[in-house]
Amino acid sequence: MPYRYVFADEAGDFTFKKIKGASKYFVLCTLSTDDCSLASDLLNIRRELAIAGDSERDKLHATSDLQSTRDRVFATLAKHEFRVDATILEKSKAQPQTRTDDPTFYRYAWFYHFQFIGPQILKGVDKLLITTAALGHKKTRAAFKLGVNNIVQQTASRERWECSFMDSSKEPLLWAADYCAWAIQRKWESNGEDKRSFDLIAKKLQANLIFGRMERNTTTKKVATRYSWLSL
Repeated sequence: MPYRYVFADEAGDFTFKKIKGASKYFVLCTLSTDDCSLASDLLNIRRELAIAGDSERDKLHATSDLQSTRDRVFATLAKHEFRVDATILEKSKAQPQTRTDDPTFYRYAWFYHFQFIGPQILKGVDKLLITTAALGHKKTRAAFKLGVNNIVQQTASRERWECSFMDSSKEPLLWAADYCAWAIQRKWESNGEDKRSFDLIAKKLQANLIFGRMERNTTTKKVATRYSWLSL
């Protein structure tokens, strides 16, 4: 019985005020694969960093890793087969009802994302295991998890999926999803000027769903599907 493994992470924040340091975009990114051998290679990188003196390190994280580490991770990602899908939300265009609180906005992001990519990644497999990096504090994590469960069951029958929420340090393929989300966000936050890392994963990007900003994506030959918040 074939399974497919989906790993989800996000980039950006839930701040909607125009203040210094707040992200312009919120990116929801999923990495889908039938083969989890990439996890072993990423663990090897973490172990080698620990042996070299970074003994307290429990994961790889693109935002805080040195560029030399990022280069190793992206080179490792390039050796493996997987698909990346991303939904980019321009926060300033979000309607008020979509951002009443953090779990609500996150649920909308998953709705826009999974209604499009869900049917695609379900093809040819009996069941998905969706692993998501845990968000929020203890009181809000249940709300984030419930939101994802509610969205997925709108697309797939209950026997065809399971959702797992965990600390990202426990799952190396969440590190890979983090790197992909980070690369995509860097491109968008810089208005396309900082796309060095994005170019390294562009061939693996299957769906680039853009909400709020209507423009043609010329970075990759893959078709970018563009939506307006107002149309939904």
